[in-house]
Amino acid sequence: MQFLNYLLVGILFIIPISACSQANENKTLDQAIKSDDVLIVYLSRTNNTQAVAKMIYEEVGGEIVELELKTPYPEDYEAIVSQVDQENETSYLPPLKTEIKNIQKYDIIFIGFPTWDMQLPPPMKSFLTKYDLSGKTVIPFNTNAGYGVGSSFNTVKELCPESTILEGYSTKGGVERDGIYFVMEGEKRKEVKGEVKDWLESLHIMK
Repeated sequence: MQFLNYLLVGILFIIPISACSQANENKTLDQAIKSDDVLIVYLSRTNNTQAVAKMIYEEVGGEIVELELKTPYPEDYEAIVSQVDQENETSYLPPLKTEIKNIQKYDIIFIGFPTWDMQLPPPMKSFLTKYDLSGKTVIPFNTNAGYGVGSSFNTVKELCPESTILEGYSTKGGVERDGIYFVMEGEKRKEVKGEVKDWLESLHIMK
């Protein structure tokens, strides 16, 4: 069990593969986008991933949605570590409370999540399995405890074999096991906001 990079927020295994695409990580969008085409979906526990999602929203607009479970995870850190580890080992996909209607109307979908157990969190696997993202542009973003994205970005590619996957963004967030929770404020917020803007510009994503 590796939990050094477990939870922080903002924010495998044999699991059903959804109709989500062949990853083309170095591709960019070469035309201006319309806000109506953009969906930002994120999973956040200590609000760090949420903060990054809102930064993206400020730059590109669109609709922003937080993933919620029908049965929320426990607040206790050790309890959620144990539960998520079991879900990963058994390939369990927790049912989502969040429902996204008319997902087909969006062409560009940002998906944000923390790194949990060096993997993609089970709720995000649930989302990518439930919804067909074939033909869409999928752009991952991540917060982590300092150990990086683990296998999470690769899992996004695996679960989206018929989507175009653009280069993702990752930054250090909180370290929940050490009692460090929300960090996206002050100089850190300014730094990440600048990085997000540069990242989006590198992908040629603009209003």
